[in-house]
Amino acid sequence: MLEINLSGLKLNSPIILASGILGVSFSSMIKVINAGAGAVTTKSIGPEHRKGYKNPSIIEIYPGTFMNSVGLGNPGIDDFLPEIKEIKKRKIPLIVSVFGDSNESYIDVATKAEKGGADAIEINISCPHAEVASIGINKDLTNTLVKALKKKLKVPLFVKLNPNVTNIGEIALAAEKGGADAVVAINTVSAMIIDVNTKRPILSHGSGGLSGKAIRPIAIKKVYDLYKILKIPIIGCGGIADWKDIIEFFLAGASAVQIGTALYKGVLTITKLKMGLIGYLEQNNYNSISELKGLAHEFKTQEVPEFD
Repeated sequence: MLEINLSGLKLNSPIILASGILGVSFSSMIKVINAGAGAVTTKSIGPEHRKGYKNPSIIEIYPGTFMNSVGLGNPGIDDFLPEIKEIKKRKIPLIVSVFGDSNESYIDVATKAEKGGADAIEINISCPHAEVASIGINKDLTNTLVKALKKKLKVPLFVKLNPNVTNIGEIALAAEKGGADAVVAINTVSAMIIDVNTKRPILSHGSGGLSGKAIRPIAIKKVYDLYKILKIPIIGCGGIADWKDIIEFFLAGASAVQIGTALYKGVLTITKLKMGLIGYLEQNNYNSISELKGLAHEFKTQEVPEFD
């Protein structure tokens, strides 16, 4: 019922661990798989070790909604390869998220990850509190990078999209034309909170990325709009906390989903989501969750009346 084929990856569940959450070590990722995820996405890995920003780097601002500016802290691809190899010993479907400071460094990190055993590469061109966002706001830079990577990679290439743009559709189309096998929609939404007593932003970096429940309607709208124009699969991401949220993403046009922030409650959240999905499919006589994809598009929204 929950099995999907995502750009050639055969997953036993449409729930994928989102990048940036629990994806930095084998021990944490295996827990996510055991809880019922179909695949895991690593934390974004760059060409070399990076500390990231100082604390405070993450805060809960509303129940289930967080703001973070971790700053792409990571061990670097060379030191991360042992974790990839350990994961692949267990035959866990692995998506490695990568970033760089040039097309060449993206290619270097991505090809090393592929040789290490990655089943797919996800490129982070959209983190709102790091330099990589400059790529994800420009259709030409996005297209050029994707084309360059596709010439070097044999595994599927996913592009994580930036919601902080005027037209996410043109960026997605540029990725598709460049050869992307799927897009991930969306990354976190650029945000800031200022402390009225200290009179300075609460996060050490100043601004950060908003994630969790508050951004789900934004993510649903982006997926809905992208489904109208793209031929490649869309992986929905943003604010999933309940199995109904996953159904909503599929109805909007997603082929799979990623979950991140909700895991602050523990990895068993994934188990509960899977149980809810199976129950819904059984009660509504669906054989596969993929049958739900895009069904919301079969209903016309209310049109604005014309005035004489």
